[in-house]
Amino acid sequence: MGKLTRKQKILRRNLFLCLCACVLCLVISLVGCGISKIVGSGGEDLTLDKDNLSSEPEEPYVVSTAKVLNTGDILIHSPLLTATKESDGYDFSPLYREVSSYFNEADLAIANLEVTLGGTESGNYRGYPAFNTPDDLIDDIKAAGVDMLLTSNNHCYDTGLFGLKRTARVLKEKNMPFIGTRETLDESLYTVKDVKGIKIGMACYTYENVYQGGGSKSINGRIVNSEAAPLLASFCYERLDEFYIEAENVIKDMKNSGAEAIVFYMHWGNEYQLKQNHWQEQIAQKLCDLGVDVIVGGHPHVIQPIELLTSTDGSRKTVCLYSMGNSVSNQRLNLLYTDCPTGHTEDGMLFYYTFDKYSDGKVVLSGVDIIPAWVQKTGNGSNAEYILHALPDENAFYNKGLSSSTGKNSYNRTKDIVSKGLTECQQYLGCEVRFKQTSGLNE
Repeated sequence: MGKLTRKQKILRRNLFLCLCACVLCLVISLVGCGISKIVGSGGEDLTLDKDNLSSEPEEPYVVSTAKVLNTGDILIHSPLLTATKESDGYDFSPLYREVSSYFNEADLAIANLEVTLGGTESGNYRGYPAFNTPDDLIDDIKAAGVDMLLTSNNHCYDTGLFGLKRTARVLKEKNMPFIGTRETLDESLYTVKDVKGIKIGMACYTYENVYQGGGSKSINGRIVNSEAAPLLASFCYERLDEFYIEAENVIKDMKNSGAEAIVFYMHWGNEYQLKQNHWQEQIAQKLCDLGVDVIVGGHPHVIQPIELLTSTDGSRKTVCLYSMGNSVSNQRLNLLYTDCPTGHTEDGMLFYYTFDKYSDGKVVLSGVDIIPAWVQKTGNGSNAEYILHALPDENAFYNKGLSSSTGKNSYNRTKDIVSKGLTECQQYLGCEVRFKQTSGLNE
């Protein structure tokens, strides 16, 4: 065959390119029709459909997280009133000055308001045994980052029906959400709170006494009249079946209102006892069986253990903290009337629970944590100052440049009480364990 001319070479190249284009179009056409012949490992023909070539189903992932901080009993005893009195009112801002950053970093910060806002109509402002606290308290704790208050406790009726209703009215006027009491019957005693896109149902109950004279309800020994009785959420140890029925209905109502997680705040137990009693354990177990995710306790004025409960049928778990202890008070180590001269009444905590919401809509409890806290008092009389300090570690107080060893002692007291149960809860939830070293009850 002779040498190709330049014209022939161009023609051959064009034919080759045309052939390649035709082959490419054919391949694209076959793929577009969703079929292709492939030889399998055993020599068989495998026909593939592109519509079936999908990846594995995507695992659900976290789309939102809600971290709620809780602190214990706010008790404005008479020495605190003296210490906070100003010429034109009261200044309670020092109380939470050192923990304000913790409140503001949380998605929701909650405290137990164990006083009434009875106003001057209820007489002079006073402390124990019948608390009547200036409205200024709410402005200052709100400014510090407290977002919500618990108002059903054994001191909520200290200034009678008027004080019960006025407390609710003042909180509404100051735009401070609260649960446990109400001003009118058309308001709810509980709430479904939207926290970062997660709806948390929250209820708050206090123990009541049975007035032997006629079977009426009484709170802290004060007979509750018929108008006041339905304005506060309470239970009686002697009629727990009634409470369980009510709790079940409240949980159903909260879920019908969209609640994706359930939390109960319980004012219960024995004052100054470092362990829960059998009533607390019984109620906690029933609430676990009813589907409550977290139980947070108060009233003993000292910290009590935290436990991971299992429902009777074994289908679910509940975290129960029996008592957060005090938040701020004048129940000092050197005051014998506290019935607890060991310093535990000076101890409190910042208790966190965290819920995660997944892409498939499921909401789960993903974490709990406790940061010990201690109330420091300096000075006396009108020169006194009360400050709640967070103690993330035993040297936290020293790290602030303060020399007192009482902060470290407080940290260790709290650690000894909660470390065992907290570690169990954290390990179950798969979150970071705070108290890694064995100490006291954790050994």
